[in-house]
Amino acid sequence: MNLFLISVQLLVMMFLGINFLLILTFFKKSFYTITRYILFAVTLLSDSLILLISNILFLLAYFNFTIQVWLCISISMVLLLYLMVTPVTLTAMTLERYVAICMPLRHAELCSQRIHVHCILIIHGLSSLPCIAVFSSFFASASLSLYKQHKICTLQMYILHRWQGHIRSAVQQFYFLIMVIIIVFCYVKIMKVAKTASGDNKKSTWKGFRTVILHGFQLLLCLIQLWTPFIENVVFQMNLSFDLRFFNYVMFYLTPKCLSPLIYGLRDDHFFHALKNYAVFGLYKEYILQGRLVAFNRKNAQRTEKKVTHYGCNSL
Repeated sequence: MNLFLISVQLLVMMFLGINFLLILTFFKKSFYTITRYILFAVTLLSDSLILLISNILFLLAYFNFTIQVWLCISISMVLLLYLMVTPVTLTAMTLERYVAICMPLRHAELCSQRIHVHCILIIHGLSSLPCIAVFSSFFASASLSLYKQHKICTLQMYILHRWQGHIRSAVQQFYFLIMVIIIVFCYVKIMKVAKTASGDNKKSTWKGFRTVILHGFQLLLCLIQLWTPFIENVVFQMNLSFDLRFFNYVMFYLTPKCLSPLIYGLRDDHFFHALKNYAVFGLYKEYILQGRLVAFNRKNAQRTEKKVTHYGCNSL
C-alpha cells in the first residue's frame, strides 16, 4: 500500500484521538459553562466531523470507488456545512476575546449561559447559507437521471456550469472578507489595550492578542482551502491533479484541524491542566479504583462463603 496513504491515515487517527480526548475533558470538567470553551468544543466537534467525512471521501477517491449521486449529496451537505462552521466559530471566538479584553465589564452580560445556545444556532445558521447557495444552483440545473448515476464523490461535481462556480466563489469570498475584517478589527483594538495595560492585565492581554493572531492564521488556511478546487481545475489538464489533490488535503484540510487543539487545548493553562490530570492521573485513578473495587468484592464474597459454611457446620 502507498506510504503516503498510510501516513495520511495515521495523521487522521492521531488528530481524531487528540480531539476525542479534548472533548472528553470538556465534558468531564465544568468547562461547558464558559463561552470560549463552548466555542472551542464546537470547533473540535466540527473539525472531527470534517476529518471523518473528508477522510472517507479521500479513501473513496483514492480507490476510484463510485457511489450514487444522491448519497454523495447527503454526505457533501454535511461536509460543506461544517467546513463553514469552523471559520465562523473562529470569528466568534475572536469576538469573545475582544469583549473579554476590551469590554470586561460587559463580558458577563454578553457571554452569559442563556446566550450559548443562541450563539451556536446563529453560527450554524450563518454557515448553512453558502451550502444552500451551492446546492440550490445544482438542483436547478441537474436532471433527475443524474441522481441515480454512480460517480466519484467530490465537491467539484456540483459545478455543472461556470456561473455556479462563480456563485460559490463569490459567497465564500464574501464570508471570508467579513471574517478578516472582524479579526483585523479585534487585532487592532486588543493591540491598543495591550500597550496601555500593566502587570497581570498586560500578560493576559498579550496572551489574548497572540490567540487572535493564531485565529487569523488558521482562518488564512481555511481561505486557501477554498481556492484548492479552482487550482485543481487548472492543473487537471496537466495530469497532475491527483497528486495535487492529496497535497491539498494534507496541507489545507488536515493542518488547520490540528491547530485548534494547540490554540485552546494546549495553550490555555486551565484546560491543559485539566487535560493532563484527566489523561494521566484520571485514567490511572479510575483503573486503581476499579481494581480495588474488584478486590473488595472478592473479599466480601469470600467472607460470606466462610460465614455460610460456618453456620452450616454448626447446624449439623
